[in-house]
Amino acid sequence: MDEIVLIERFFDDYAARFARALADPPEVDAEATAAAFADCFVEAGPRGVHCGKNDETFRAQIPQGYAFYRGIGVRSMSVASLAPSQLDARHWGVRVGWSAAYDTGERAGTVGFEVIYFVQMTGAGPKIFAYITGDEEGELRRLGLVGGPGQEGASGG
Repeated sequence: MDEIVLIERFFDDYAARFARALADPPEVDAEATAAAFADCFVEAGPRGVHCGKNDETFRAQIPQGYAFYRGIGVRSMSVASLAPSQLDARHWGVRVGWSAAYDTGERAGTVGFEVIYFVQMTGAGPKIFAYITGDEEGELRRLGLVGGPGQEGASGG
């Protein structure tokens, strides 16, 4: 199968899992989400560079990340744009534009943000081994969705 098609399906599946996790009631598949990542991965964003390990701690954090988005009123998350770029025979950079629809009861709208993923093609399919996020937290703060006590932003991973 064409690698671009594999990458498109990979992110379609990723977005569909995100959508199910935001549904009411939420259906969180932490195992499938973790399976999208390599054994170790790197996150880079406004808060610096962080190394992650695909382990039980990571799996425990996945439902918390989805709960954060539900808690600030995000009702859906979808891929608005996807631009894969082959780096070498097994590696791709994939620029994903995400669109999040939110409804807090007081305000509703959509917010877009971009994440650049680095993906390795493996025998088990694509695996995220790194990603770069923009200032998603700043945008959420500007919209008034975060900023209160205990409301720290989540990464775009």
